[in-house]
Amino acid sequence: MKKKAFKSESKRLLDLMINSIYTNKEIFLRELISNASDALDKLYYQSLTDKKLKVKREELEINITYDKENRILTIEDNGIGMTEEELEHNLGTIAQSGSLKFKENLSKQDKIDIIGQFGVGFYSAFMVSDCIEVTTKSATAKEKNGWHWISTGVDGYSIEECDKKTCGTKISLHLKPDTEDENYSQYLEEYELKELIKKYSDYIRYPIKMKVTKQVLKDQEKNEYEEKEEIETINSMIPLWKRNPKEVTEEDYNHFYMDKFNDFDKPLKVITTSVEGLCSYKGLLFIPSHAPYDFYTKDYEKGLSLYASGVLIMEKCSDLLPDYFSFVKGVVDTEDLSLNISREMLQKSKSLNLIAKNIESKIRKELETMLKEDRETYESFFNTFGMQLKYGVYDNYGRDKDKLQDLIMFYSSKREKLVTLKEYVEHMKEGQEKIYYATGNSISKIDSLPQVEQVKEKDYDILYLTDYIDEFVLSAIHEYEKKAFVNIEKDDLDLGTEEEKEETKKVNEENNEMLKEMQKTIEEVQEVRFTNKLKSHPVCLTSVGEISIEMQKVFEAMPNTPNMKAQTVLEINEKHPIVNKLKDLYQNDKETFEKYTKILYSEARMIAGLPIENPTEVSNLICDVIAK
Repeated sequence: MKKKAFKSESKRLLDLMINSIYTNKEIFLRELISNASDALDKLYYQSLTDKKLKVKREELEINITYDKENRILTIEDNGIGMTEEELEHNLGTIAQSGSLKFKENLSKQDKIDIIGQFGVGFYSAFMVSDCIEVTTKSATAKEKNGWHWISTGVDGYSIEECDKKTCGTKISLHLKPDTEDENYSQYLEEYELKELIKKYSDYIRYPIKMKVTKQVLKDQEKNEYEEKEEIETINSMIPLWKRNPKEVTEEDYNHFYMDKFNDFDKPLKVITTSVEGLCSYKGLLFIPSHAPYDFYTKDYEKGLSLYASGVLIMEKCSDLLPDYFSFVKGVVDTEDLSLNISREMLQKSKSLNLIAKNIESKIRKELETMLKEDRETYESFFNTFGMQLKYGVYDNYGRDKDKLQDLIMFYSSKREKLVTLKEYVEHMKEGQEKIYYATGNSISKIDSLPQVEQVKEKDYDILYLTDYIDEFVLSAIHEYEKKAFVNIEKDDLDLGTEEEKEETKKVNEENNEMLKEMQKTIEEVQEVRFTNKLKSHPVCLTSVGEISIEMQKVFEAMPNTPNMKAQTVLEINEKHPIVNKLKDLYQNDKETFEKYTKILYSEARMIAGLPIENPTEVSNLICDVIAK
């Protein structure tokens, strides 16, 4: 038996593939099972037109056997098999796929799924074995015998005639010896093989059979069991997402979700999708009822399980989901996916991009429907994953804001519940031209802000923003239905009448020197002035410019950020009794006047949620004032 050499380019590709292309050695079993499935497909297709082929589809199968003593793992099918020429052509030249050639020969009207289209998956078996034997016999040729192909890797291969009675292909892998870094013996363990089949090949259309050991009751009275071996079909064959949705129960979906994604709770929402056209695929998506423990950490991996004709290609394909829908779990199965030479790695392709775009649109529409028709469920969802939608609005300079702005919600001061921006605008008071909001770390604290009184007195609704990202979200949206967002904690809020504005202007002019003296005492503020926006409260702190007080808090909480401070204004209620006290002290007791100024500023900072730099000093000042 003369040994033949691989072509030089094939040698280089084989060495590259074994050492570089595949990073996960367990992939080899998926590849060989996929090839076996292709062989069964080809035989069944040929039998539809060739009456000489007596094929019963229910008898087509893949068998896995293992021999621990001799370290041999075998994958065998009763498919179409190969002639000597086909064996030479398909296995003698790497990247020469019989499956691809078979598919190209089909007429345009014929439709058949062939998984292996690139001809290198077979050689992934060299990652775990130092010798591969292939015994095969063609179902379509007139040859009486079969053929035996053997190779130990890049040094070449040999082919000889052999005695094989039945058609099909048997691949025997002689596993490598174990090393400190690699445990090749695991591929001879029943449990490991079952796990790999379930993981990668559970939805192959033909039964994958293997001998398994089971505990069988031997003596019921003594409660004795014995081990018994029997042939078992390991894979489920028909994916849940390929079944008619009318035949699948809610319980079926719940069990599938909890088993596949290791969740103890059923999903909040199940989304099924099936698309035929330029890119055909089926999808089964789930919105969890709670966030994973690591959802807001860098360790969390987003992505959907990606299948090609029932074969797992990638456990978590991140390209199928935008970041703002990263909480979605599920599977996508397509026949149109363009792959590179390794099924483990995907190329950016038009098909993948189109699928991702359609999935994003499907999820968004389902959420819009949930918001409209099942408000309670949507609010439960939003309380869990609303932050992620807000990130989506703000991220990439608001690129996706138009897609998401009608899905986000904020607490309404008037309706005392979460509302959308659309609902806020629909319930706006006649004549109101702006959308008012206030920020803080809780609803109760926002509700007690001094500025809230005036807005409520005007019967205007206020959105309470309690998440640190909220104000950045509204800045990204900029305006909604041509209505600008107004922070009631900014210095330019003025809801007074023209008469009130004139009166305030007059009071500030009359007390200009006193206010300048106060500003010198507290140099951190841009200005000190009287205001008509306060009702019962004596003072408040407002901000000037783009950076608000709440934004300053966010920046201060972030590591390695520049010192970004809000420019602030101390505003004093012009009708509060404290005004007369200040005027009197300014005229008669400058020392106490300075103490009052510092106390009022500290009070305004506390109300705004800002720290007091020297609380001991302020405490002493208050005691001094009280003691007088």
